[in-house]
Amino acid sequence: MPAATPGTPSLLRAMNDRAALELLLAHGPLSRTRIGSLTGLSKPTASQLLARLEAAGLVVATGTAGGRPGPSAQLYAVNPRAAYVGGLDVTPGRVLAAVADLTGTVVGTHEVPYAEGAGAVEQVTEALGEALKAAGLHRSDLHRVVIGTPGAFDPQTGRLRYAGHLPGWHSPTLLDELAAALPMPVEYENDVNLAAVAEQRLGAARGHEDFVLLWNEEGLGAALVLGGRLHRGWTGGAGEVGFLPVPGHPLVRRPARANTGGYQELAGVQMVPGLAAGLGVEAEPVPEAAPGGPYSPEVGAAVALLARAAATPEGPHLRFLQSYATLLATGLASLVAVLDPEIVVLSGAVIAAGGDPLRGLLEEELAELAPSRPRLVSGEVPERPVLRGALETALAATRDEVFDTSR
Repeated sequence: MPAATPGTPSLLRAMNDRAALELLLAHGPLSRTRIGSLTGLSKPTASQLLARLEAAGLVVATGTAGGRPGPSAQLYAVNPRAAYVGGLDVTPGRVLAAVADLTGTVVGTHEVPYAEGAGAVEQVTEALGEALKAAGLHRSDLHRVVIGTPGAFDPQTGRLRYAGHLPGWHSPTLLDELAAALPMPVEYENDVNLAAVAEQRLGAARGHEDFVLLWNEEGLGAALVLGGRLHRGWTGGAGEVGFLPVPGHPLVRRPARANTGGYQELAGVQMVPGLAAGLGVEAEPVPEAAPGGPYSPEVGAAVALLARAAATPEGPHLRFLQSYATLLATGLASLVAVLDPEIVVLSGAVIAAGGDPLRGLLEEELAELAPSRPRLVSGEVPERPVLRGALETALAATRDEVFDTSR
């Protein structure tokens, strides 16, 4: 079908269709009258629109609105089965996959623990295949998949950079192998960038065009959103702040080869137990991480220490939180000086464990070290934000395709 010419009836119909579908996603089931009211369309035009979308399989009738005098109004909703997407969150310990329908509802998940010698293609296809099986679907049902990993695939070479700790993901032919194994469009994105997408669409960064998301779990990282768009950099390495040289730690030469840097060594997860012990905070035994569990033992130990300190922020616990806030602020101040963001979203299990006490202390320290004072907010997508960001990214592209009724 030829592309619609601006201003033609077909383009206007497509714009009205898209507006109605977006309203149904935002509000849930709506009546014909309510859709007409929200879009400004007349009742006959709204009726034609719904008939058109129902015939295309994009909306379904779903019950009636009762509780009023007279006949009950028919309600309509986006057809969740009109399209499905997949998302994967890849860490050194496991690959977690999920499948969502067009409304964003997760209908299947599966986790594959890392196994020595396992290849990336094998892990991805197993995790995704089992998630699809849990949803009662097949690979051919997926419109798009987004895979989140530490580091980033260099757009010039196609090789994964900045993630030497991710086993099995560094073959120069990996992207070609994954493309051959997955019969749908596949996108790759940095894991912290995907956490920022989740916060921008669903969480603490909604309505904000310029923000930084600071993440701390296995590594320290940041996502940079400028003018409402992710800034990835020339090689995909924008936001790899763990490599940032900072005061208080010796310079790390060739940080990409060492897979660490000054900020990571100063404030990363690996130094939290030593900092706590030096201030008189004793670590409690942490249960050994289960294979494929959410965190490594190192992250689990740091989370336990910070959560206990945040629960009783006084004495040694308070000094521990204050010291850690200073370390985090040392690197964050450089980002704020360069980017001048409106807000900073604090995310990742290690920072989140410190809760409001750590956030308040970090805000005080940042005010002393940075020229501007962005508001610090805690992430509001606590459960698997990387995976949620992967699904949201896949859904945005899929909805653009599926909702384009001008084609």
